[in-house]
Amino acid sequence: MSTTSSADKGSNPNKKLEVRCPSCGTMHTYSTDNPYRPFCSKGCKAIDLGAWASESYRVEAKPTTEDLRDDPST
Repeated sequence: MSTTSSADKGSNPNKKLEVRCPSCGTMHTYSTDNPYRPFCSKGCKAIDLGAWASESYRVEAKPTTEDLRDDPST
């Protein structure tokens, strides 16, 4: 097992990681200083939470035979 440092990869260790906000698309620094990461702001984080709460986002799952039964007690 070999280890490589960031200097070996040619990247600058002082360079800040820039990411796109999943809500608004604005580029911002991804840092532990930002309590809303990966979002750029409290507002963008709230918009995303609201979308999940209103079921705008859904995780697809195939129904199981238990889901398809008419009487769940049997």
